[in-house]
Amino acid sequence: MGVDEIGLCTSLPLLSLNHVSLLCRSVSTSVRFYEDVLGFILIKRPSSFNFHGAWLFNYGVGIHLLENNSVDAHIPSVSRPINPKDNHISFQCTDVGLVKMRLREMGMKYVTAVVEEGGIKVDQVFFHDPDGYMIEICNCDNIPVVPLSSCPLRVCKAKEISCKMAAVIGCGVMETKMMESLSTEMINFSF
Repeated sequence: MGVDEIGLCTSLPLLSLNHVSLLCRSVSTSVRFYEDVLGFILIKRPSSFNFHGAWLFNYGVGIHLLENNSVDAHIPSVSRPINPKDNHISFQCTDVGLVKMRLREMGMKYVTAVVEEGGIKVDQVFFHDPDGYMIEICNCDNIPVVPLSSCPLRVCKAKEISCKMAAVIGCGVMETKMMESLSTEMINFSF
């Protein structure tokens, strides 16, 4: 695809989320957390990297950890409150109750939230990793994905999508928020 063709597309030819990269104070501490708490598996990373880090993988997504002990590093404060409206990574689960039980057994602090709309209930659990990054575990797949525009949401296999097809699938301007039912005013927090 040439430069001229890119301008014709309304969206990029993306497939999925590949990984999240996080600065951390201690790679070994963070690796233990992501393995023991979230079930990630340590995987090989390129040997040409000349900096300390680790790659983990599970659930179709990678976590890339980069060690940075400098005081000015943009690593969140570990002691800050757990705020569900803050930046976070969210993982889908099948049993939120079991997640809460296991977090209690590990002595981890967490906050829960419930979103209800039209008879649909979503349970959420929020907690921090060793560096203060927030993680959410939820059953958000209970919420149907309903586009706000008149264009139906269509999921295609990567091989099916061409530049011209991407423009048709886009159907013009999509609303910035696909799910207004998750507005922060509707979230009930419990500590």
